[in-house]
Amino acid sequence: MDDLTRMWISTIPALDPESREVILDLDQASADPAERMACLLLNRGHEGGDGVFYLLPDDLAARYERTGDRLTVTVSAHRDALAHDLAAHGEELLGALDGLPLVTSDGGEHVVLLRREISTGFVPAEQDGEPQPVLLVDHVGGPVGPAELSRLFESGEASIAVVNATWSPRGAAQRTSS
Repeated sequence: MDDLTRMWISTIPALDPESREVILDLDQASADPAERMACLLLNRGHEGGDGVFYLLPDDLAARYERTGDRLTVTVSAHRDALAHDLAAHGEELLGALDGLPLVTSDGGEHVVLLRREISTGFVPAEQDGEPQPVLLVDHVGGPVGPAELSRLFESGEASIAVVNATWSPRGAAQRTSS
């Protein structure tokens, strides 16, 4: 486990003690505006069970990439949908939007909110030709490990968002906004 990545391959016993998932830790009070934007978009989720929300690809999308023993997950949002939501949350986050990296996908222009990676041999399972979703666990209080994330979820102090994922070819086109 790479402690600084805030990404793990682990289980969340309350969901499925047998299943290994790709889990990203999100702090609602983070100093990083992009992480706070990702947390803001979690409010667009559609509840599928107690504390578990499912997001549409225009809300948040995840992309896996593998380079050697490194598994990278990039979480992005449709720029226009994010700008619309940020308009109601003050100038600080809206101003930070223009500085985020952009990627172009089939769904239009997306901004990169999170990019995390770890060394692992884990390959996300596929179902119907799509890689397993990424789980985002959001809470307040700074980075914590996977056991603490599970405890926070079970005590109702954290929620989980299920984000659809795709595989990206190595070296996909990415540009930084000017």
